[in-house]
Amino acid sequence: MRYYVAGHRGMVGGAILRQLEARGEEVITRTHAELDLTDQQAVMQFFADETPDAVILAAAKVGGILANNSYPADFIYKNLMIEANVIHQAYEAGVQSLLFLGSSCIYPRAVAQPMREDALLTGILEPTNEPYAIAKIAGIKLCESYNRQFGTDYRSVMPTNLYGPGDNFHPKNSHVLPALLRRFHEAARDGLEEVVIWGTGTPKREFLHVDDMAAASLFVMDLDKETYEANTEPMLSHINVGSGTDVSICELAAMIATVTGFEGRIGFDSSKPDGTARKLMDVSRLKNMGWQASIDLQDGVRTTYDWFLNNNDSLREK
Repeated sequence: MRYYVAGHRGMVGGAILRQLEARGEEVITRTHAELDLTDQQAVMQFFADETPDAVILAAAKVGGILANNSYPADFIYKNLMIEANVIHQAYEAGVQSLLFLGSSCIYPRAVAQPMREDALLTGILEPTNEPYAIAKIAGIKLCESYNRQFGTDYRSVMPTNLYGPGDNFHPKNSHVLPALLRRFHEAARDGLEEVVIWGTGTPKREFLHVDDMAAASLFVMDLDKETYEANTEPMLSHINVGSGTDVSICELAAMIATVTGFEGRIGFDSSKPDGTARKLMDVSRLKNMGWQASIDLQDGVRTTYDWFLNNNDSLREK
């Protein structure tokens, strides 16, 4: 098998690449400079030249609440173009096996917790990341539509909030866990008395280590078609991937303060948006297939902080 990993320099794609290489698989990669996935002609030429046996679509434009609010057009346009180009050109090149990586934000804002796969398209999305969510929903439906019309085996996995080595630690454009790791690290380093966090601290979030996500992705991709289809439906084929547990932002902040050695106060700015009140995945479908997460959150935060410390010089200007 020759695998093409789209987005191999990102956190998730990098973890998947490491695990594929550890298995001895042949992997095809391209940097953004080498292949712009929003360029239809370039993607078509790539697939015609390389003809991979399997595709893992981990490439995406991602970011936290601030980034989604600031660049909504970028988030919907770039993600739609990446998905449409890669999925269609994979089909044109005769690729039968493809895995699309989505996001838990595909589910409605006011949805029963934990979020089941069948909650998709049953309500209004969270406004702060609606453009991104719509693009990810489109990716799921692209996979399902090609399966129905052409008999391909294109699968989708929906991860919860991911973190780990290779994460984005930008102070403005990162997700909550790496953003807090950097802020508490710098506060401890500079001897600050207080760190103030957006929102009330009450929203609850689920977190999954990226190495667990990579393992789950390959597990789903490796499933025989009979097992996969027995646990999914043609019009509801995506699979949730998560840890099955969640913590409040307040609890997460306290955990990160301990890990980074910050001893000051933790404050909350309630004038800033909280986002969705709770986001917990129902992972029973994946568990029934035989996989569940294995990396504890506190252990994962510690190892992620160690990675941050070891790579802090290269991240300083990012």
